[in-house]
Amino acid sequence: MKKFIYIILAGFIISCTDLDLRPEFGETANIAFQDVKNLERYMAKIYAAYSLTGQQGPAGDADLALVNDEGFTSYIRAYWKAQELTTDEAVIAWQDAGIQDLNTHTWSSDNQFVNVLYYRLFLIISYSNDFLEQSSSDLLADYGYNDTEIATAQAYRSEVRFLRALAYWHALDLFRNVPIVTEITTDFPVQNTPEEVFNFIAEELSAIEGDLPDPQQNEYGRADKAALWMLQAKLYLNGEVYTGSNHYLEAVTALEKVLNGPYSIENDYQLNFRADNHTSNELIFTLPSDGIQTQSYGSTTFLINGAIGGNMTAADYGTSGAWAGLRTTENLVALFPDETGDIDSRARFFSDGQTLEIADLTVFTEGYAVPKYTNLTTDGEQGSNTEFADTDYPMFRLADAYLMYAEAVLRGGGGSEATAVTFINQLRERAYGDNSGNITAGALTLDFILDERARELYWEGHRRADLIRFGQYTGGTYTWPWKGNNIDGASISEHLEIFPIPATDLAANPELEQNDGY
Repeated sequence: MKKFIYIILAGFIISCTDLDLRPEFGETANIAFQDVKNLERYMAKIYAAYSLTGQQGPAGDADLALVNDEGFTSYIRAYWKAQELTTDEAVIAWQDAGIQDLNTHTWSSDNQFVNVLYYRLFLIISYSNDFLEQSSSDLLADYGYNDTEIATAQAYRSEVRFLRALAYWHALDLFRNVPIVTEITTDFPVQNTPEEVFNFIAEELSAIEGDLPDPQQNEYGRADKAALWMLQAKLYLNGEVYTGSNHYLEAVTALEKVLNGPYSIENDYQLNFRADNHTSNELIFTLPSDGIQTQSYGSTTFLINGAIGGNMTAADYGTSGAWAGLRTTENLVALFPDETGDIDSRARFFSDGQTLEIADLTVFTEGYAVPKYTNLTTDGEQGSNTEFADTDYPMFRLADAYLMYAEAVLRGGGGSEATAVTFINQLRERAYGDNSGNITAGALTLDFILDERARELYWEGHRRADLIRFGQYTGGTYTWPWKGNNIDGASISEHLEIFPIPATDLAANPELEQNDGY
């Protein structure tokens, strides 16, 4: 089988968007879960909730009835917008209510895209909590599972706890002051402190580490120990932002486990973003896409089609869609030695008919296009569908582990600076085709790491968190076009480092308080 296919829950219909409700079942749970396969299907729904939008692809019977366009409710589409449109790496041309606010840092607690982020995260958390409740030891005994089935169910539980921890990490990063809810309840959830959420995630990951399969030993697209180690590294590397206390030593410890694993840097950088990227040995954890089986207007379909317009030909990228939305700013282009990719092959810019400067955010031809993701295979063959991508979303990959390791070493987390330089030069030798781009230990600085992260990882959903961690997001020390709703860029308030709790949730739950500044 090429890749893990999300299974839509036959007979398991999601009733509403309330965070304290579980799915409605076509039959009672004690009957539905007598077959362990139904637990697998439920787990698949939780995986799918990160990419897909409902029970019927590409649209219809949506999980969330928050907005008119179901495609907006794809989690990774909303997450990508939050992490990229708010930075120097991407802008979008569309004029749907609230979307330009992300380009210009003028969002509010009524922003529909912020609301999608929040409610999708807590929907995933609610699914996870219900799954864990339905698969408790007592209930497994009631279902009449044999020892093999119980072991299988326990393994599923560990994966679901990982998925819940991933959702809580995103919630911590995006909203900071969120409630920890671990069971289905009608009680109003009370907000926890960032330290409490951080500790909860760390403890959850530590508790399940031994129960997850070894790296590359689970079905493709499902969590294993390496995915957990990458999540630990992400949590710990940003720990000082979240809690005021640094955890770089723990980050290095987690990363060393990844780096001693079976992964390797691919010779072809672009393989990580093609329709056959499931063959890349560099990818550690992905959100799988299949143009036939997992159709939605989110995930990489959005990233491919949304980046095509102007003089571009959609078929050159394996798709029939040209949504004319996503481009980049001159700041990202300036980080490369040239814009053509002739020197640093990671530069994937389309400039024909596009201006470098952006005078009007709503005009697609202003700002270079970025066809980094494609629905073509390495052999140039089109994916299985001309409208929906086969390209998997690369949430965690080895190149990021190399860069995180180098950063954590420089920040005092231990490890080896010489090893860090070696890792960075592996990435640059791939990019330059030889050692002409290699650096020495003296050039390995935090400023260099921030720029190199952009060159290697742009449009992969890391930039906002990176700029915040490096102190370059808010304030006016570093600016880019349209930062702070100014064509030349302007200082923005520190409160914009996190998003507001949706006004609808504040109205519904008297226990919640709005994040400062909103």
